[in-house]
Amino acid sequence: MVKFKDYYDILGVDRKASAADIKAAYRKLARKTHPDANKNDPSAEEKFKELIEAYEVLKDPEKRKRYDTLGADWKAGDNFRPPPQPSGANDGGFGFEFGNFGDLRGNSAFSEFFDSLFGQTFGGGAPGSGPAAGQQGRPQPGPAGGGKRRTLDQEADIELTVEELAQGARRTLQVSAPGGKPKTIEVKIPAGIRPGKKVRIAGEGATMNGGAQKGDLYLRVKAKPHNYFTIDGDNLICELEMTPAQAVIGSEAVVTTIEGPVKIRVPAGSQNGRLLRLKGKGLPSVAAAGSSADVHKGDQLVRCKITIPTKISDKEKSLYEQLAQLEKETSERT
Repeated sequence: MVKFKDYYDILGVDRKASAADIKAAYRKLARKTHPDANKNDPSAEEKFKELIEAYEVLKDPEKRKRYDTLGADWKAGDNFRPPPQPSGANDGGFGFEFGNFGDLRGNSAFSEFFDSLFGQTFGGGAPGSGPAAGQQGRPQPGPAGGGKRRTLDQEADIELTVEELAQGARRTLQVSAPGGKPKTIEVKIPAGIRPGKKVRIAGEGATMNGGAQKGDLYLRVKAKPHNYFTIDGDNLICELEMTPAQAVIGSEAVVTTIEGPVKIRVPAGSQNGRLLRLKGKGLPSVAAAGSSADVHKGDQLVRCKITIPTKISDKEKSLYEQLAQLEKETSERT
């Protein structure tokens, strides 16, 4: 028996929550529960992995639909016996383990409950039982005189930080070797790749019924939620908080970029929402990434966010009152 997990409860959202609500809840909880922010809590890593698992299911329409459909017969806390997987089922599961998933180290990124629903081993399953979760079949020509042999490509998601999208990354993955034994491979993710694109790893897919030919492994790139940057094509967007006085008279500020902090000048009279451009501080283009030619980069757009103070000193209050009186006199003269 496998313990049922209520992913909606883990994320603290209603079962009818929108994709945006789910994403917002995850981003909020990820910052709060990350092990780096809870170094004195021995259970922090497990809680964070549980949060990642819940988000992985509910953010994906297909996984969420499967979870909701089967979940109609479950009760929180009950033991769960998963229904038999149909031969050749394609439920969009991961099908492999990241050696560095979610910045955590461990033998498995997901729980036994997740594995029961979506599968966790690439190329796993009993001989002749069909493709593992996340695989897609495609016909391939076999050896001479052998007709056609059906091999399997496999797909899975891989999450990258904004910095990794810009600079590239390496991941250590576990896949199944012949006989079902685990095999460790290292994958290089090129700099400049974008969310939604795929990285092809030739010959690391699966083979149906023990055939000699193997399919390919495709990693679908997704961007990890970032608490500072938002991706907009080649550009990165961030916010810069400033006081009304700084916006009126102008000021200097330090802004974080993927290359490090830089100092910028905020022009006098900047309005709320104004975009300041840091040329060439965005993401490199895919075409130019890794080449010796001039690399094209997007820009970083800094959005001005004027914040109104809620607590001020007596001196500040006096100065604001003088300013208000001056503005009133100026208005009356005009």
